[in-house]
Amino acid sequence: MSTTTKPEPSLGELFGQLAQDTGSLVRQEVQLAKVEITNKVTTAGRNVGFIAAGGALALAGFLVLLAAAVAGLGVVIPVWAAALIVGVVVMGIGYALMMKGMGALHQLDPIPERTVQTMKDNQAWVKEQMP
Repeated sequence: MSTTTKPEPSLGELFGQLAQDTGSLVRQEVQLAKVEITNKVTTAGRNVGFIAAGGALALAGFLVLLAAAVAGLGVVIPVWAAALIVGVVVMGIGYALMMKGMGALHQLDPIPERTVQTMKDNQAWVKEQMP
């Protein structure tokens, strides 16, 4: 029985493999960036929804406060006082929702951190592969 050894790849083959691996790596990085950015946009969209819902509730509260002011001008105090309380509560809820959404948006970092780090790692790997 004879044992045959696989010949060492030539420098051209090594560079060809490096180019192929680098291309595959870049495609994977682009895919990772797409996923990461999609997740961040989804989170931002949800927080914009909180802001919109908060704004709508605040507007409803303002309208109730206007109704309370109108009712208070010519009607018995308990009616406008009730409308005033309802208006303040609705506006408070709206304000809380808006602050929640805005706070979450301020904390959202738009930079795809994992992708940036893996790109740095890949750059270091490519440099290591160079003769």
